[in-house]
Amino acid sequence: MENVALIESFSEFKDDKLIDRVTLMAILEDVLRNALKKKYGDDDNFDIIINPDKGDLEIWRNRIVVADGEVEEPNQEIALSEAQKIEPDFEVGEDVAEEVKLIDLGRRSILALRQNLISKIHEHDNTNIYKHFKELEGEIYTAEVHHIRHRAIILLDDDGNEIILPKDKQIPSDFFRKGENVRGIIESVELKGSKPAIIMSRTAPIFLEKLFEQEIPEVFDGLITVKKVVRIPGEKAKVAVDSYDDRIDPVGACVGMKGSRIHGIVRELGNENIDVINYTNNIQLFVTRALSPARVTSLKLDEENMRAEVLLKPEEVSKAIGRGGHNIRLAGQLTGYEIDVFREGAEEDVELKEFSDEIEDWVISEFSKAGLDTAKSILEQDVDDLVKRTDLEEETILDVIRILREEFEE
Repeated sequence: MENVALIESFSEFKDDKLIDRVTLMAILEDVLRNALKKKYGDDDNFDIIINPDKGDLEIWRNRIVVADGEVEEPNQEIALSEAQKIEPDFEVGEDVAEEVKLIDLGRRSILALRQNLISKIHEHDNTNIYKHFKELEGEIYTAEVHHIRHRAIILLDDDGNEIILPKDKQIPSDFFRKGENVRGIIESVELKGSKPAIIMSRTAPIFLEKLFEQEIPEVFDGLITVKKVVRIPGEKAKVAVDSYDDRIDPVGACVGMKGSRIHGIVRELGNENIDVINYTNNIQLFVTRALSPARVTSLKLDEENMRAEVLLKPEEVSKAIGRGGHNIRLAGQLTGYEIDVFREGAEEDVELKEFSDEIEDWVISEFSKAGLDTAKSILEQDVDDLVKRTDLEEETILDVIRILREEFEE
């Protein structure tokens, strides 16, 4: 391979990878010096001149002229007779600069040199990609679906960088087609070998927080602060917001007129139900707000054990617990308190499990998931509401109501 041929291949990488000229020259010189060390044992006395734009590459070896028969370091010294073949006027003690052609290194060394050059440029490219995406951790990013696998979706951005969206980082209702744009948070960036592994997430709470920043101007401008976000991805989320400007209603500003502002966020998250709550340092008030949409009758705090006992009217219990227990679980995560719910007049009530000889356990379990674990809590509900709150058929619910009325109301 001629010097020019190596430079041409070098220039291909320059154009392809958009690496700056100075960096490319440094990479090429480093690769050449490694090759010279292998061939000659040392590279200190070599000058390398590179002009990638013109395709010029020159390597010069500098040696001192010594008398014939006195050469001890062949790489550093040259016999007088050999020096005079280059230039007849050379004398002992003078410096000789002799050009080294790539072909002098041997064809195997030249092939290794090219491979080393490719490797170094890729390594530099991967390092830059890693640094770039490391700075983007925790930020929203958009990329296109390139390949759909069982456990992950492989995305490509505009620069051809590969981003991985694992199955467990997808919202359960997510369904993407090849070529479709996907928005998520850059959750983590790691170097696996020399290649960066860029992981995207759509389930992380910070994704919802960043969506608030993008979609709500007051949050973006810092007039409203998102204090905390908790999520059950695709199901329900609670967002605590605050404003240092008393003239701004943070909840109203985030939700918008008839939900206009938050609608886009809900749609992005697969119709995830989002409760926006006014943050407060008053823990008692914060727990009360966190249990929305339920209305709390009274509340008792045990700050030492981080527990809250909440008293509710019977019709509010199922609201506080929510479908599948989502509401009370998120309220606990948002406030940091373990919340115990008590029903007013519970002493006159009977737990549903007392009817296990007449009502099947799986039916009792379905009611319990909806926060309906006593006879009164079911009898006080409308049948249509019970159908919506549980996964039970209307016929099954009517049978349960009949049993409870017969056994409990008598």
